[in-house]
Amino acid sequence: MGDEFYAAIKLVSGEEIFSLVSIDENDGDPILVVQNPVIMKIIENHYGTMVKIKPWMEIPEDEIFLLKLDKIITMTEVEDKKVINFYKKYLKDESEPDDPDGKVKITNQMGYVSSVEEARKFLEKIYKGLKES
Repeated sequence: MGDEFYAAIKLVSGEEIFSLVSIDENDGDPILVVQNPVIMKIIENHYGTMVKIKPWMEIPEDEIFLLKLDKIITMTEVEDKKVINFYKKYLKDESEPDDPDGKVKITNQMGYVSSVEEARKFLEKIYKGLKES
């Protein structure tokens, strides 16, 4: 098997995937070995650049897939550190959920700052203050 590299791959199906790739010569019939392939969409808006990442194949839990070269239109090596870091962070987040039950723990940075009862009292106080003015 050859060296590993990050690549963007355009398939004959029209899909574009990003993956860590190596090439297996396989007795003169090369096969592309892709690890954890994902579909990446780069979204530019007034907040900045965001990247939406989802697995290429959602049902199987396999991490490695084999592609014959006749299923590939083109492939290019990606050396952009930002893109590679987005990909690595996605893989890390997928393999290490915040909670064993798959639930995300709520933090103050997510906007949770008080209980419902405390918020109700605070809002009533503001409302009464506005009514008296």
